[in-house]
Amino acid sequence: MYANRGLREGKVVLPASLRRRLGRKQGDRLNAEVKSGNIVLTPKRKALPKARIIKDPLTGFPISDSGKGAPVLTSEMLAEMLADFP
Repeated sequence: MYANRGLREGKVVLPASLRRRLGRKQGDRLNAEVKSGNIVLTPKRKALPKARIIKDPLTGFPISDSGKGAPVLTSEMLAEMLADFP
């Protein structure tokens, strides 16, 4: 880590080689906590999109909508998940 050279308060600079090893990129947000006298940094998780129930414009049936960029859940994927459900 480097000294705070002109950076705004609260910023931490990690060497690029360390970021690459950890799969992080510049600007990623981190949570910080103190454990046993050490500062522990963990990646801040992005909030999941809120799902809502809407009426399907084609069928009129209620459907779940998680917004743009949400992962697609196919009927085959759902059937596979429910196969082991009691």
